[in-house]
Amino acid sequence: MAILAGVGPMGLCAIDYAIHRDRRPRLLVVTDINQERLDRAASIYTVEEAKKNGVELIYINTATMENAEEYMMELTGSKGYDDVFVFAPVRPVIEMGDRLLGRDGCLNFFAGPSQPDFKAEMNFYNVHYASTHVVGTSGGNTDDLRESLEMMAQGRLNPAALVTHIGGLNAVVDTVLNLPNIPGGKKLIYTNIDLPLTAIDDFAELGKTDPMFKKLAEICEKNNGLWSVEAEKYLLENARPI
Repeated sequence: MAILAGVGPMGLCAIDYAIHRDRRPRLLVVTDINQERLDRAASIYTVEEAKKNGVELIYINTATMENAEEYMMELTGSKGYDDVFVFAPVRPVIEMGDRLLGRDGCLNFFAGPSQPDFKAEMNFYNVHYASTHVVGTSGGNTDDLRESLEMMAQGRLNPAALVTHIGGLNAVVDTVLNLPNIPGGKKLIYTNIDLPLTAIDDFAELGKTDPMFKKLAEICEKNNGLWSVEAEKYLLENARPI
């Protein structure tokens, strides 16, 4: 399996699911062009954790590798990938995904484009002779929701990895209006407190003058930089209520 442009919020979900569900790929290759986001993904979903579950996990920065596509094919013994997920509506990424498919390989176009006339080329020789195919994924059904909740309850999925910012009810309007310009992953809003939207990465700096953020930084640091139940409990006990 290959997950292309795969270290955004939804890509992180896919990595988590791929290495922790019952049916797992033997090889999982995750690509992106942002090294900082790749490093964060690798620190959350580690190569070692994947190996415990029988998955060889490899992270690749395609922007810094001379011929990433050739290298990725070599990882499969030049057979190609059974499943390729594309998490960005970028034509070159989609077309690379098509070229990476092996026999009977499936290209899953997960990313939702905003342009109604968005197009990319696909090799129809391979559609005919190698049985390659393409699907789109948007949303899920109630069975998907049940499975996700069950896996979270069992501790097999960790949605905390998606959260990069927290805020109070007062932060909602500005957050929604400026969402495309705010980096990071999911923004978690607590409707009963007054708190500006704040990145978890900024807790330590803010903690130099604010005891609450100092403590939150300490809690998150011992949790691999992630939000947690302990951090939430402390926040709700100490933040200014609305």
